[in-house]
Amino acid sequence: VQLQASGGGLVQAGGSLRLSCAASGRTFSNYATGWFRQAPGKEREFVAAISWKGGSTDYAHSVKGRFTISRDNAKNTVYLQMNSLKPEDTAVYYCAAAFTVRAGWDNDDEYDYWGRGTLVTVSS
Repeated sequence: VQLQASGGGLVQAGGSLRLSCAASGRTFSNYATGWFRQAPGKEREFVAAISWKGGSTDYAHSVKGRFTISRDNAKNTVYLQMNSLKPEDTAVYYCAAAFTVRAGWDNDDEYDYWGRGTLVTVSS
């Protein structure tokens, strides 16, 4: 699976962005998909994940209620709608795909494929 994240940019605090993760290669609908982010000088952290059919989702506490993950398997794309953005959301955002998740969606070791990141900058 090849993944390509897009949709990042510069936005003011309180604004919104929608990230997309487009997949190609193997049957994307067989994979759970997650979003992670890495801010400058910090470790990569879990943001959100969605099951392969889209019936289950999970969010980091810091984004719950502000971010929404969804997927359109017909388009081989997963989305991350980000609302009420805060300066602390500034980071490079990565999407990743996992065929089998055992230890939890928030564990980046579970993911088999990673895309290049897209930079989100939130100004105060």
